[in-house]
Amino acid sequence: MRAAVLHEIGQEKLEVLDDIEAVGFGPGKVKLRIRATGLCHSDVSAMSGVLPQPAPFIPGHEGAGEVVDVGDGVTGLSAGDRVLVCWLPACGECPSCKRGQTQLCLAGFMNAGTPNFKRPGGDVFGFAGTGTFTEEVVVGAGCAVPIPDDVPFEIAALIGCGVTTGLGAAINTAQVEAGSSVAVIGCGGVGISTIQGARVRGAAQIVAVDPVASRREAALRFGATEAVAPDELADAKQRITGGEGFDYVFEVVGKSATARTAYETTRRGGTLCVVGAGAMDDIFQVNMFELFFDEKRILPSMYGGGDVLRSYERAIALWRAGRIDLESMITHRVRLDGINDALDQMRTGEALRTCVEL
Repeated sequence: MRAAVLHEIGQEKLEVLDDIEAVGFGPGKVKLRIRATGLCHSDVSAMSGVLPQPAPFIPGHEGAGEVVDVGDGVTGLSAGDRVLVCWLPACGECPSCKRGQTQLCLAGFMNAGTPNFKRPGGDVFGFAGTGTFTEEVVVGAGCAVPIPDDVPFEIAALIGCGVTTGLGAAINTAQVEAGSSVAVIGCGGVGISTIQGARVRGAAQIVAVDPVASRREAALRFGATEAVAPDELADAKQRITGGEGFDYVFEVVGKSATARTAYETTRRGGTLCVVGAGAMDDIFQVNMFELFFDEKRILPSMYGGGDVLRSYERAIALWRAGRIDLESMITHRVRLDGINDALDQMRTGEALRTCVEL
């Protein structure tokens, strides 16, 4: 079958090969035929080495498709079912799951170290234990979440990562209050979803911050009340909040420099929500006096900061009700052969989300 493979960490281009085989099918597993997958910035971060991932590997973790086959012991799924890919399934047994913090379950991360593909040259890993830039993939049954018939595959794919992450940061983690002021730094797919989450929660002012003009323009269509370049943020803070700072600031880039800017843009007693996935050696610093004196809440948000299955259902309900716009987030569509063009469009900021149709 065909798949897009990164041979070595640090390479910028993927090679589309036709000699890939999905492996590992057996008890507790399902084989999926991927129909649509989105490009998430985490894929690029894994390719560059910012996020740890063994190579060679097939990127992609934001996918949807159909069940081809189910292994022994799998219940609730059968061949032909329409599903989205959950890259961080809950085991239900670990301390995090038992506390209700299923987004912190580590079982899914353990899958990242086990190859789920092979080719004549040897084993191939799937990013985050999945790898959706491919026609077929074998995953644990918990990674395959059934979707209603009225949800298109490309919409379900977005819900599988970016939409759930952004909406959840505003709704679950920060719990944005109605009438509040919000700034969102980084307006790709996840940032746009954060803006939509803040709008759903009733924020009065939502300032989108991004260096790319087309993303700023898009942010206004998705609910931002104002969109500024990074060097205009200080002025927006002064005009909108009287220099006090925003009630909520979301960092959706994954860099310590922007996290520091977000901290300084948050009012005393306000909330900084860190959504971007960054590198292990990129250190965010605050001094002990300001940490105590300013009483700003620093809240990391992992995969939307809540039970992902409930978050999927909520996203679908909001989409059906017209409260969030998911179709317009897909600005580009390509086939697998166009994957490298799509990666370039993401790196430059030209694309919010690209749907790869398989």
